[in-house]
Amino acid sequence: MTFYVTTAIPYVNAAPHVGHALELVQADVLARHRRLRGQPVRFLTGTDDNALKNVTAARAAGVDVRTFVDANAARFAALREPLDLSFDDFIRTGVDDRHRYGVARLWRECATAGDFYRRGYDGLYCAGCEQFYAEAELDDGVCPEHRVAPERVREENWFFRLSRYGKELLDVLESGRVRIEPAARRNEVLAFVRAGLADFSVSRPAARAGGWGIPVPDDPDQVVYVWWDALANYVTALGDSADYERWWANSSERVHVIGKGIVRFHAVYWLALLLSAGRPLPTAVFVHDYLTVEGAKVAKSAGNAVDPVALVDRFGVDAVRWWLLRDVARVGDTGFTTDRLVHRANQDLANGLGNLVNRTLTLVNRVDGEKAAALRASHGLLPAGAELCDRIDHALRRFDFRAATGALCAVVDAANRLIEAERPWEAALSDETAHATLGTLVGTCRALAVELEPFLPGGARRLREQLASGGRPQPVFPRL
Repeated sequence: MTFYVTTAIPYVNAAPHVGHALELVQADVLARHRRLRGQPVRFLTGTDDNALKNVTAARAAGVDVRTFVDANAARFAALREPLDLSFDDFIRTGVDDRHRYGVARLWRECATAGDFYRRGYDGLYCAGCEQFYAEAELDDGVCPEHRVAPERVREENWFFRLSRYGKELLDVLESGRVRIEPAARRNEVLAFVRAGLADFSVSRPAARAGGWGIPVPDDPDQVVYVWWDALANYVTALGDSADYERWWANSSERVHVIGKGIVRFHAVYWLALLLSAGRPLPTAVFVHDYLTVEGAKVAKSAGNAVDPVALVDRFGVDAVRWWLLRDVARVGDTGFTTDRLVHRANQDLANGLGNLVNRTLTLVNRVDGEKAAALRASHGLLPAGAELCDRIDHALRRFDFRAATGALCAVVDAANRLIEAERPWEAALSDETAHATLGTLVGTCRALAVELEPFLPGGARRLREQLASGGRPQPVFPRL
């Protein structure tokens, strides 16, 4: 029962922002949660080095393209430590031989299926999306994502016969063979496919790209279109070895975590490419909406990017991860402010879970030695605690991090209500009812510390250590 989870790979035309942190942390929780349940997991992330917008940004900065791309890619890879990520592999499409070889192989598989042809093309191209748009897809003449007018581009490219796969894609999506969450995104994709699919360009002139990118096999005048190239990373990172067989061909679940702006690429183009090549499809595409600042999408190009490393430096990784998982909506964009981050951390972590553990251990420490040791080993549970695993499992199957973290908070609230109702500090140290209450509280705190691990690995570790130590409790989650 293997579990393979991936993020989208971002362009490296600028430094990472908090929107990238959202996707990385979400995928990390899915990976850690399945490991906690004893499942073999592989978690992949990386960077899209081959985008033309990377070239444009490097030229604007007056920096050699390779130097520019390498520096920004390193900044994405370096998010591992500050965000406490557990990815198993980090692929860079511009320097990884696995990728260059794998893209060429995938291209030839689609070519063998007869799904490529070359022709001239005249279209509206958004450099920000690295995508052609039809007139009808524009919003008052501008790209709906970047709010700029696309440029008119005339060139000769290789095209993929997407129109061949409309019926098969409908079957795949309607049957749930590939699950798209949430349902609103599934409906969006189904509407797009039902409206009819047009063939799309999958290469660019090498001269226009400045030679940047992966050459089209047997046609060095063209480079593989960046989106075709980037999507392939999910399989190229596995090579042709046993890793591919284990994590893709025979994996129980193949899950992509992506943003809403690239649903079409992952739930239509990528699936059609795999069908053409005769490869297995992903089993699920989990889609998150955007973070905003003052109503505008957080983006490098918008000038409102929030540095996740600076946030961690200021508030700590527990507070940052918790806000991304607890406050960000499953459907709809979510506004980010540091005030909201601080409020959520103080309310749920410092005043909620941290205070519960502190109160419980303070009471346990008032009990005589042997009885205190027995209390610390207690596995008693509140009814809400006994249901916690199932509630988290169910929520994460639906890509609902709010519900999963809400399950943790519900148990904390129930435990704090038990303390207030039983008031064990008023009972004699030998009182059996008070001891039973404390045993239930300790067992519940231990269960919370275990189930918290995928969400806040550092905080969960400190809680477990404190519950086992028997020493004087210290605040695990200080107020911000």
